[in-house]
Amino acid sequence: MRNYIELMRPHQYIKNLLIFFPAFFGFYFFHTDVMLRTGVVFLGFCMMASAVYIMNDYQDREDDRKHPEKSNRPLAAGTVSPSKALTLMAGLFFTGLIMIGAVNTQSLYFTLIYFVLNIAYTFRLKHIAVVDIVVLALGFVLRLYIGAQIGGIELSMWINLMTFLLALFLGLAKRRTDVLLAEEGHKVRRAIDGYNLEFINAAMTMMASVVVVAYIFYTISPEIQTKYSSQYLYLTVIFVLLGILRYMQITFVEQKSGNPSKVLLKDLFLQLTILGWVTTFFVMIYLKK
Repeated sequence: MRNYIELMRPHQYIKNLLIFFPAFFGFYFFHTDVMLRTGVVFLGFCMMASAVYIMNDYQDREDDRKHPEKSNRPLAAGTVSPSKALTLMAGLFFTGLIMIGAVNTQSLYFTLIYFVLNIAYTFRLKHIAVVDIVVLALGFVLRLYIGAQIGGIELSMWINLMTFLLALFLGLAKRRTDVLLAEEGHKVRRAIDGYNLEFINAAMTMMASVVVVAYIFYTISPEIQTKYSSQYLYLTVIFVLLGILRYMQITFVEQKSGNPSKVLLKDLFLQLTILGWVTTFFVMIYLKK
């Protein structure tokens, strides 16, 4: 059972919390109906995401055997047979499909777009440098749209832009680990020839700067200040700066950015920074009165 759970990669579900963001920023946090339906969609999407991970592991099982860490994955290690993995994948896919479809048809459409995009990623797009991280970043934005449909929430350009840019930043950090492995003789990804440390370091620095600037403009935007009836949102910039700097420290100094989900689950500094950001934002937009 442990091998099957590992195959589903539950630690990656933390990324799917983005589905709750539209409800949080759209003042639906205390709307029990919306939050319950969002929770069901979240669980259904986690099932769909696990199906995607299994499909990717099945396709990459030979390459993963050459990777110092991925070689321990159930399909690469041979602890789960390909036929059983595909059966589990089908079960998760249809379970997720039914759960999301029962709640909101529009959310289901965006979930299917996510699934099709990942099929293209698994079989072709992940082998094209730069395109690979753009596709991953689009997956984060699609999570927002999946959550937004439940309450009929209109997403602002700011949340779309910042989510996309931050996802690019994390994707570049992940590729940096692949470049380091390639330099050690472990060429674990075909697209890695399109990257080198100089390019990734420069690109990450650029993305970090753009994310911070975009967030500052977001907090001082008259539209956003009016929406949340607060002129003090700029104070939350400190948490964004701390989070970005800490992740760059993990990437450049500790060189442990290969799996963003595991980094977040293990790093107390990042956890406290995100908690501080969420708490401050919550107080400013929900408890201001």
